Amino acid sequence: MKSWTPTLTFVLVLVATAVVVAQDEGGGQLRLAPSEIKAPEAATTQAGTAGVAGLQMGVLSGSPKQAGLYTIFLKLAPNTRIQPHSHPDNRVGVVVSGTWYFAYGDSFDEGKLKALPAGSFYTEPPGATHFGMTKSEPVTVYITGEGPSATTYVNPADDPSKK
Repeated sequence: MKSWTPTLTFVLVLVATAVVVAQDEGGGQLRLAPSEIKAPEAATTQAGTAGVAGLQMGVLSGSPKQAGLYTIFLKLAPNTRIQPHSHPDNRVGVVVSGTWYFAYGDSFDEGKLKALPAGSFYTEPPGATHFGMTKSEPVTVYITGEGPSATTYVNPADDPSKK
């Protein structure tokens, strides 16, 4: 298994920096309405936790590249598929909109996917391999973890940064 390359990490940091989500009200206080949370336009080279085409990612708080608590958001286009991968940090996710189809395992198996509609909660334990997909609707997920984070694909050929 391979982890992120320095180039992908640099792109992720650039994207996260470019995403302006809100003004810090001082002292780390932050309040965001959904309309204030903006993501960059989707692109085939868009970096995110999985780095797949059809995925937009932004940082809401902290930094997944540094030690400490962070929260990111993922906006996934319809019919997006994320192959099995893992992260070294302990993470939790909340589905904000749409239905996210999520499962654990080392190979993509649609039969294992569980439909998680808006309001659902799930975990990504350290090193636990997982995969997911969207169907006919876009999906937004908030993920909180303890950085630093990275992504390791079960099959290195599935890693979008290598294509």
